[in-house]
Amino acid sequence: MLRAVIFDFDGLILDTESPEYLTFVEMYREHGAELPLREWARVVGCSDSDFDPYAYLEKCTGKKLDRETLERRRRQRHLALIETKGVMPGVRDVLNQARSLGWKIGLASSSAREWVENHLSRLGLRPYFQCICTREDVERTKPDPALYRRALHCLGVEPSEAVALEDSPNGALAAKRAGLKCIVVPNDVTRRFDFGEVDLRLDSLEELDLEALAEKWDHAE
Repeated sequence: MLRAVIFDFDGLILDTESPEYLTFVEMYREHGAELPLREWARVVGCSDSDFDPYAYLEKCTGKKLDRETLERRRRQRHLALIETKGVMPGVRDVLNQARSLGWKIGLASSSAREWVENHLSRLGLRPYFQCICTREDVERTKPDPALYRRALHCLGVEPSEAVALEDSPNGALAAKRAGLKCIVVPNDVTRRFDFGEVDLRLDSLEELDLEALAEKWDHAE
């Protein structure tokens, strides 16, 4: 029986994914190169990826880059774009649904704690979360299941009692490896990715009725 929901952060609660990809695409085009989405997919939702976008750009151009200067400029552009973003559609409603149902609410993110905490506070969402697990809490981030296992332990629930909300294949794989049901809500970047086996795919969290879905899944077991 479901009694907990665990959110991803980047790309699900706040669309940081689209601006990040955009800033790298802009950088590549300035150097006369293209960044294939299939390559970028390796880093989405994961902080341990073996894909280095700067090394790939150097390979494309055949030139050594001033990475520090390029990253500083790109990050400034990324942060400026994020500041224009609000909470993704349906997020507040799902949080309120979970709270009304008496469910425990957690978060599992491959990003840094400071990044997640600061944005949640800025968006007025921090009070909803009883447990926040970030990359500092584990040795390996998504698609490794460690973040979800830690969140489950923190919330005091079994995998069968929680559902994960994700926007990336790496995140969905981590949730499934940890034994959770997983609902994916792709964003503008990840909607073109292959998610493999998930329990439900939605276009927006506005479509999610936790109570109805929990009842349906409970009766199906």
